[in-house]
Amino acid sequence: MTTATLVTFGEAMGLVTAEETGPFHFARRFGFSVGGAESNVAIGAARLGVPTTWFGRVGRDAVGDLIAFRLAAEGVRALVTRDDGFTGLMVRYERSAGRTHVDYHRRGSAGSRITEADIPVVEVEQAGVLHLTGITPALSEAACDTVFRAVATAREAGVTISFDVNYRSKLWDHESAVPVLRRLASAADIVFAGPTEAAMVLGGDSTAPRHTLAEGLCELGPSEAVIKDGARGCSAVIDGYPYDLPALAVREVDPVGAGDAFVAGYLAERLAGEPAARRLTTAIAAGAYAVTVPGDCEGLPTRAELAASVGAEDVLR
Repeated sequence: MTTATLVTFGEAMGLVTAEETGPFHFARRFGFSVGGAESNVAIGAARLGVPTTWFGRVGRDAVGDLIAFRLAAEGVRALVTRDDGFTGLMVRYERSAGRTHVDYHRRGSAGSRITEADIPVVEVEQAGVLHLTGITPALSEAACDTVFRAVATAREAGVTISFDVNYRSKLWDHESAVPVLRRLASAADIVFAGPTEAAMVLGGDSTAPRHTLAEGLCELGPSEAVIKDGARGCSAVIDGYPYDLPALAVREVDPVGAGDAFVAGYLAERLAGEPAARRLTTAIAAGAYAVTVPGDCEGLPTRAELAASVGAEDVLR
């Protein structure tokens, strides 16, 4: 679809998922896969035909092996640094119907030990888009420094910077996060956020209209701000113009990863030179596909699946 490259980085992890609904200590069957916001976006964009590079650290363990194998199998150019630390884990279970709970095991992990020396400078300088999230700077001081070094490298080379706020309260508190997230949003060309995340960055009210939140984010510096609102669709301000799209009606199986699918769809179309409305339409469709399949990245669609989904019973219900 495009020769422009998407470059992203962060912590990819193993994902343990209880297959039964209820308290975790009663679960007897589990699934195991991989997850991580940035690797999800990388896989999602690769499935949509975008040349994609992901870099980061994983442990010298079986989980690290699985991540490296999975990324390569998805067509992602994975620049993996092996680290003596362990590969991080997420443990996810549905405590009651519709209430997903996630525990992280990542403090001191290989992924959190990423440094500025891990940045593939040439790849960043030649990228079409550098995509970042607010998760990586929360992992460690070194990881935070790496994020800002990558931003500086991209900015000096004139590379478009994409930033998904992705605030995780289990990784850092509100007071620590806000200055960093606001600084990253200000440095980006494209910002993605949920309503609550946007209000957090702006120091405003999360009940404000989505267009108001998007306009506020644009006032920080980005020319494109997209408010992702799950089953309520999305709103955006792109190059000064407002957009509002409803979500597709789908049978939701697992909401985790929908936001990453949305970002992958948007960035894939942007790198392909598509107009704003097309970017948002594809983003909505990719997010809809993601929630119909269990797992962080398993349901991310290909171009052929998106094309076939128009009016299809398996997606539009």
